[in-house]
Amino acid sequence: MTTKTTRPLVRVLRDRDSRLCLSGVVVSGFGTSALWLASGVWVKDLTGSDGLAALCMLALWLPTLAGPLLGTLADRVRRKPLLIGVNVLLATLLLTLVGIDSPGDLWLLYAVLVVYGAAGVVHDAAESALVAGAVDPSLLGDFNGLRMTATEGMKLLAPLAGAGLYAAYGGGSVALLDAATFVLATGLYAALRVREDKPARPTGSRRRRTAEGVRHLWAHPVPRSLVLAGGATMLCAGVNGALVYAVVDGLGHSPAYTGVLYAVQGAGSVATGLLSGPALRRLGARRFAASGIALPAVAVALRAVPSDPVALVCSAAIGVGLPAVLIAALTSVQRETPGALLGRVTATANTLVYTPNVVGLAAGAALVELVSHRPVLVALGVALLMTAAALGQSPVRAERTVSRSSSDANPA
Repeated sequence: MTTKTTRPLVRVLRDRDSRLCLSGVVVSGFGTSALWLASGVWVKDLTGSDGLAALCMLALWLPTLAGPLLGTLADRVRRKPLLIGVNVLLATLLLTLVGIDSPGDLWLLYAVLVVYGAAGVVHDAAESALVAGAVDPSLLGDFNGLRMTATEGMKLLAPLAGAGLYAAYGGGSVALLDAATFVLATGLYAALRVREDKPARPTGSRRRRTAEGVRHLWAHPVPRSLVLAGGATMLCAGVNGALVYAVVDGLGHSPAYTGVLYAVQGAGSVATGLLSGPALRRLGARRFAASGIALPAVAVALRAVPSDPVALVCSAAIGVGLPAVLIAALTSVQRETPGALLGRVTATANTLVYTPNVVGLAAGAALVELVSHRPVLVALGVALLMTAAALGQSPVRAERTVSRSSSDANPA
């Protein structure tokens, strides 16, 4: 990597508030990833039911559907105190899970996971808005890339740590670990030196305030197109993810081999996070995202080939390409949204991007029982190529449209 491309990353890492935010992402992300795996295993051990274990993931994702509404909370109060409060709340809630030791106690686990997911929506919206005000706009792509690198890096390490801790000491120990990470993240966010104006008193009904975020996103072509492309990509990614066990079976390996494929994919995502800032500046958001989508499009289709080397290369390619549209969409939303709306718009964008992933997982789970996975993979590759082509069309026209938008008069 040249000095020219690394210099912005160094600027981000040298900035005290940026380092603290990234450290908070790493710490809390470690605990979340550990609990994500351990909660399903915990339920499986207590009940023997795959369906009840799968409900843990549903409980975590379900609040995403209420993203536009939950995001309004991030616009009504100062973001730094809100982040601190959310972390304290989660640390306290997780302590209630320590005593779970029978199937009759699982209602508490599910309830905590739902609140956990809802708090995560608010946390992400507040963090995005806080970062947009604390980080130089020219470095937002670099910061978001580093954030992706940190998140994916934790996904490589934390599930293994959580599984080992669970095997040695039980689910309560993983809950304590996650609670400790939120306590540490609370201290990191408290150390931020950001200055925030008191938000204006809200006007209009709650429904109207919620709809403002949706209307703003829909009125701006660049972030809108990136968010919609991100949703379409994550829908295909969800179906592809549900087919991974069929791919592994076609290779003649045990289900445990999926861990190898996911590790390779995660390594690819870590690399993209480091390079996303320079790529965004060189290509622009739309071309960067379209190029990223095209890469997993080819890789997903080639997964139909029953070959170990091909499967490993395809996993790496998916890991490299998939984060591009997510980073581009978030960066575009931060740049094109006034600060007073950023919580709502971020939460709305996250709902539109990540909810299709859950739908895709469910659809893929149904399809794999009905048809061979190979034609489905090829069809997914075609769908992703079409998404990339649609996103790459007429980028200049879209940029000119957004340059005349009202957000320029009130930048984030």
